[in-house]
Order: sequence, then C-alpha cells, then structure tokens
Amino acid sequence: MIAELECRRKPITWILAVTCLCTVSYLLGAWQNTSNALNSNVVTSDESNKIGCAHTSPSSLDFQAHHQVGLNESLLSPVKFPACALKYSEYTPCQDPRRARKFPKDMLVYRERHCPAKNELLRCLIPAPPKYKNPLKWPQSRDYSWYDNIPHRELSIEKAVQNWIQVEGDRFHFPGGGTMFPRGADAYIDDIGALISLTDGSIRTALDTGCGVASWGAYLLKRDILAMSFAPRDSHEAQVQFALERGVPAMIGVMASDRIPYPTRSFDMAHCSRCLIPWQQYDGLYLLEVDRVLRPGGYWILSGPPINWKVHYRGWERTAEDLKHEQDSIEDLAKRLCWKKVIEKGDLAVWQKPINHIECVESRMVYKTPHICKNNNPDSAWYRKMEVCINPLPEVNSVEEIAGGAVEKWPGRAFALPPRISRGTITGITLKTFEEDNKMWKERLEHYKRIIKPLANGRFRNVMDMNARFGGLAAELMKYSVWVMNVMPVDHKQDTLGVIYERGFIGTYHDWCEAFSTYPRTYDLIHADGVFSIYQDRCDITYILLEMDRILRPEGTVIFRDSVEILVKIQSLTNGMRWKSRIMDHESGPFNPEKIMVAVKTYWTGEPSRAQ
Repeated sequence: MIAELECRRKPITWILAVTCLCTVSYLLGAWQNTSNALNSNVVTSDESNKIGCAHTSPSSLDFQAHHQVGLNESLLSPVKFPACALKYSEYTPCQDPRRARKFPKDMLVYRERHCPAKNELLRCLIPAPPKYKNPLKWPQSRDYSWYDNIPHRELSIEKAVQNWIQVEGDRFHFPGGGTMFPRGADAYIDDIGALISLTDGSIRTALDTGCGVASWGAYLLKRDILAMSFAPRDSHEAQVQFALERGVPAMIGVMASDRIPYPTRSFDMAHCSRCLIPWQQYDGLYLLEVDRVLRPGGYWILSGPPINWKVHYRGWERTAEDLKHEQDSIEDLAKRLCWKKVIEKGDLAVWQKPINHIECVESRMVYKTPHICKNNNPDSAWYRKMEVCINPLPEVNSVEEIAGGAVEKWPGRAFALPPRISRGTITGITLKTFEEDNKMWKERLEHYKRIIKPLANGRFRNVMDMNARFGGLAAELMKYSVWVMNVMPVDHKQDTLGVIYERGFIGTYHDWCEAFSTYPRTYDLIHADGVFSIYQDRCDITYILLEMDRILRPEGTVIFRDSVEILVKIQSLTNGMRWKSRIMDHESGPFNPEKIMVAVKTYWTGEPSRAQ
C-alpha cells in the first residue's frame, strides 16, 4: 500500500517541479526583455537641436528582432535603396510641376493632385540638401529656420515689402508679416478678435486658404486655435515647406475642381487673406465648398480684394467698378447660402454660417439657386468633384437646435463625447468604444514615454498618425509642444475623421498607395498603427515605406504596430533604407500577437556632384 502511494506521489512531484521551473524561466525572460526595451534609447540625442550643431548620429543600439519568423531568401538579403539625384531633394510626387503642365489650366486643375503612374515611381531615397541641419525647437522655429534646409531666397525678395520672410545670415527670419497684415499676424489676429471671440474656447479648428508661409496659423497657436493651412505647390516657391519647417500645420492643396480633403462640418472658422480665390466665379463653387466644411455657426473671414475697395483700389490696380461688382457678387452669394454678415470693419469682413438649415430650406422659395444637394455624401472628399449645391445639414427639431449637435468648448472638447458618436451616426461606434480607445491611448503613451526618450523634451514637433481612428494619439499628446496630422485612410470601413474634428484636432483623408501632399522632410514622428495590414494586398508596401522616408526628417522616428510577420518584412526593407530599428513586445506583454517596431531614419545628405 505504501509503495503504491509513493508511486502516485512521484508524478505529482515531477509535475510541480517542471511547472515551477517553467514559471521561473518565463519571469526571468520577461524581466530581461522589459529591461532591454526600457533601457534602449531608440531615438537620436537631443543635442542635435542646439544652435550650430549640424546633426548627431544615433546611439549604438541593439536593433535585432527578438521575434523571428521564417523568411524567404529575398527578405533575408534586402535590397539597398540608392539615393536619388539631388535635383529630387524637394520632390512632391503628386504635385510635380513638370507633370502638372500636361493638365488644363482652367480652374487650376493642373495644380491638383496628379500622381505618377506605377512605372514612373522612384525607387530611391530622397536626399536632404548637403548642409541640412535639424530644425530649431518650437517656439523658436516659429520665427527662425536654417537657410540651408530650404535654400530659396525668392520669397524674401518677392514679398520683401510684406515682411513674409527675411534672410539673416545662415537663417530665415519670419517676422509674421502678410499681404494684408503689415503690422504682423499677431496684431491682425487681435483685430479679428475684436470682431468675434477667439479666446473663449468656442473656436478651435480653423482653415486658412492660400496660406503663404502660414503666419496666421502660427500665431493662432498661442490662442489654442489649430489651423489647417494650405497653398498650391510653387505658387510662390516652397511656401508650404517653409510653414512645416517652422513647425506649423500645413499641406499642399488648392481650391480647383476637387473637394478639399476634409469632412463636412470640420472647421469653426475659415480665412482668406488675399488668397486670390475667385469666390464669385463658377456659380459660387468655392464658397459652397467652404460652406461644406464649416461647422454650423462657423465664421468665414475675408480680407483683401474686394474688401475696403474704396481705399485700396488704386493700389490693387483695378477699377472701382470692377471691385464693387466683385463685392456685390460675394454679398449676394453669401445671402443665398443663408450666411449672415456679422460685420465689416476696415480691411476685414466676417460672415457666419447658420446653425441649421430650417430657414435656409424655406428660403429656396426666394433664392432658387444654389439648390440643396440630393443623394450626396457630404463627407466624401477624396477625388470627389465639387458641386454647385448646398450640402444639407443634419435635420433638427427647432430653429434653436445646432445641426449635428453642439461641441463643447476647448479644451473640454478633446475628451468629451463627439456628437457623431453620441448620435449614433457611425455604425458600430458607441460611448464604450470611445472610452476604451481613450484608455488604450493613455496606456500606449505611458509605454512610448519609456521606450522613446526624447518624446517629452521637445525633439519632436510635427507628428503624423497614418491611421488616426478617433485621434487618440493627438489627444494624449496635448501636454507636449507638438501637433498631429491625423490621417484617415480613404478605404477604412468606418470614416471617423469627422469625430477627430469634433474633438478639436485636424486631419485629412488619404490613400497610402499614393504620395502625401507635403514636401520632403516635414515630419519628426510618424505613427503607423495597422497601416500595412490594411494596404499589404492593395499596393506594394515598398513604396509606402519610401514615401514615409521622403516625408520623415533625418533622425526622425517611426512607430509601427502590426503583426510580427508584417513587421519583420517591414524591417527587412527599412534596413535597405538606412534606417535603424528594433521589434519589441506589445505594452501588455509578449503574449499579445501585435508587436511594436521603433525605427530611426539615420542622418545623411545628398552629394552636390549628384545634382544632374
């Protein structure tokens, strides 16, 4: 009997012993992986931002992947991508001036997006100018940038009288001037603030059409107003590039025949300061587009021709009759859009969009045109033609109700439940979904602060979220001196870009099978969450990575989140792009199938001899 009991105990003892050994081994391995991840400085030193320092090299790091999967021979021996010729250092693939010449000039169609065909895509790395330096830190960058990074003097000469930009030794100086604000953007914004409230949190998102070097948007930032500024490529040399070099939100864009790539009811305020857009032409097409993207109750501000034409018509070299006719046409169009003119004072005129369309629908008995759009998705804005009709606001029950729902004042707006979610207008998205997303991003940022040391010290300014969902990254980064370009992939099952704007952040629609509407070297940090899972079967991910390399500044950082199989493939390609990277566990631990890869683009510049 005793012998039988002893035989039974032995297997139990062995099982317990093996279990203990496995547990100890797992805990030891997890502790080592965590220590390695937290102690690695995966981005470059902050010293690169000191004045006079050209660059710093990334630290010597352990970038070996710790999650290996089977790879074919081509991935084990990645292609080494060569540098493009220096003449491509400011290449904008979908706004290439040479390609633009093939398209009609009517309505500025030639300045819209025209992307290269597959056989025209560059399979090389866009070089930085030979003397490229890391940009100055914000807020110093608002006023100064290195001349060698964008070596163009044209604007400093052409706009010398208007004080857009000045060359001072090895730097550009941005005094804050503009065509219609000779006293500077700050004083100009104060003039607007005397007409409508800019400081009570009711205005958070703004649109600046024909932005120049975006000084209006730059000086709105200290008032907690975030502007999306855009201007066409080469209207004046590199104006959007200067804006982004300063650390001010901007993208290449134009009012032409396509809708601008933003959802309906996005902006609290829109602005045109001598932006040269013919508002009264094409049956009011462009003002109708501004109406589409303005929030109910939003403001449109116009300065420059034809406003205050009695004072300026001689300087504008136009007849008084011509300018009067233009203003009368704009005034009439605004009435037919159901806008109310708030005030005209000096060089400024302000109109306000109605909070709903009850009276506007009734007014169609008087104003036959433009009619209310029918069978139209007002959020559809990717290669979608503008239409000569008023995009209808969501229905309301009374004339006092704000169509689509009211948003809270800033900064409470950032974490308040957006109306598009509270009203159930996005299938499958609920309060619980939104709250869980906010919780997830809080955990992610805590993890990112541990693995990316310079996140909190000013090393980053321009951030891009390639798959932004609800804008959770932008919300969690509010405490830092950064801004985020929230990108909504156009083929995403749930369009949540409107939610992002309702939270008080900015963003754009985009298809990552094409190049982004920006200049090279304009973002410091790029976040790619599940992007390659979305696009791996749609287009060659090699070109997505080359595009990321184009828009990322030297020594910039990318955070990838995806399955280990996809990340290993990405890593094999980025190894041939002069990037340094490391794959590590998800913040929740090694059992989560999603992994994180952090990559750094190394510093290198083009060779002057390669200019031809």
